[in-house]
Amino acid sequence: MTEATELNRPAKTAAQAAAPLLSVHNIEVVYDKVILVLRGLSLEVPKGAIVALLGANGAGKSTTLKAISGLLKTEDGEVIRGEIIFDGERINGIDPDKIVRRGIFQVMEGRRIIADMTSIENLKLGAFTRTDNEIAADIDMVFRYFPRLKERTGLAGYLSGGEQQMLAIGRALMARPKMILMDEPSMGLSPLLVKEVFGIIKAINRDLGVTILLVEQNARAALSVASHGYIMEQGKVVLDGTADELRDNEDVKEFYLGGAGDQRKSFKNLKSFKRRKRWL
Repeated sequence: MTEATELNRPAKTAAQAAAPLLSVHNIEVVYDKVILVLRGLSLEVPKGAIVALLGANGAGKSTTLKAISGLLKTEDGEVIRGEIIFDGERINGIDPDKIVRRGIFQVMEGRRIIADMTSIENLKLGAFTRTDNEIAADIDMVFRYFPRLKERTGLAGYLSGGEQQMLAIGRALMARPKMILMDEPSMGLSPLLVKEVFGIIKAINRDLGVTILLVEQNARAALSVASHGYIMEQGKVVLDGTADELRDNEDVKEFYLGGAGDQRKSFKNLKSFKRRKRWL
């Protein structure tokens, strides 16, 4: 694992050196033309992988996803520097619907399902870019991953929080994406539901080969399914490495995993100041 400023990386294998599905190169994002949120952020997501993007509130994680999916335009935000390459083509500046057609679908924070539509209607909405005749078969596929949705025939607004999150993920699958961007899938869920949802996320990645970029504050849950992770502070990546390396890192244990075992430090020590001094 390396800090963002460290240059001595080991040589990559041929597989590691292959072009990633998604590459974000040194992007800067501003809102309302004056508020700088991302400050030279770079990351890569290999094809078929689950990559976690971790950090505290306000670090810029959700902004990163919106920059990739094109949704910054809906919030007066824009990428003013750098580039985003997906499947070999630059996508920053492209309209969100065209990005969906290229194979990226974002599951928004807070689910954002249509409450006054049924589960099936929400799923069909996810397939709005498709023109094939296999939508019904894909709905059955979603029900295999989320069988309780098949039992919920009423309006989606009456689903529990966990069921709404399942519906949001199922709706993303209906687009047959190459890559899903997931924003805080654990938000508002009980520990048991978090475990269930993340188990399904891992199964979807394994069975369907869908690449996933996962934004989470629950670092422990995210690193349980991811192969690689990035940690953000103040709009840029400050640390990255494999999931195992991040779990074993003393700083990550202290700041994101609830302490470093028996050596856990007191909250009186102003962790955030120490973290920024060490990483930024």
